[in-house]
Amino acid sequence: MVTIPARRAVSLAGIAALAAGAGLVLLLQVIPPTDEISATRRTISEYGLSDHKWVFDLAVVLVALGSAAGLAVLHRQGRLPVPAAILGTLWTVGLLVIVAFPKPDWATVSRADFGGTLHRIASVVAFVALPLAILVAARTTFPSSPGRRWVARVLAVVSLGWFAVILGAVVVAAVEGGRWWTLIPLGLVERGMALTELIALAVLLAPVGVTEDDRLATSRE
Repeated sequence: MVTIPARRAVSLAGIAALAAGAGLVLLLQVIPPTDEISATRRTISEYGLSDHKWVFDLAVVLVALGSAAGLAVLHRQGRLPVPAAILGTLWTVGLLVIVAFPKPDWATVSRADFGGTLHRIASVVAFVALPLAILVAARTTFPSSPGRRWVARVLAVVSLGWFAVILGAVVVAAVEGGRWWTLIPLGLVERGMALTELIALAVLLAPVGVTEDDRLATSRE
């Protein structure tokens, strides 16, 4: 049987893994040679093409593991609806695919290969699935905490708003011609989206007080 303190410890460890992953990505922006990668124009996956690829991979894996651990706790507590669990799984698997299939190096190739295509698809799926999972889960996760429910939902909507900026650029480029990624500061938008989603996920995973729901969850185990 997993006790309430143990579940809290797993949730906190998951949040710590999210923070560590985000911290490693920030570190890549200030140490050479990745400090030369533009944070406003280049995507986060660009770090995976550098000499510090292992740091980028570790950061993404930490986020994936932290997400899986925290979401598993919510599932054990009966606070994660099935649709949200599926969407959370898509987020986690998408992150692992991003690591397994790096972004194409456009300096050496003219178009994405199979792995590059998977990388793109996984990125889109992951970044869309997580905020949707949070929106779906918010009511069940915080049945008696309207404040946290509201914060989680707002952050999820803001995350989708960041993604809408990218979609808007794609539509404009399709209508007017040109390259959509030059119409917006893509690196800044992606980093804003990633940061917002990680904060939203941390809000969702953060332990709540010992409530009747906790006691009922414990009695079912």
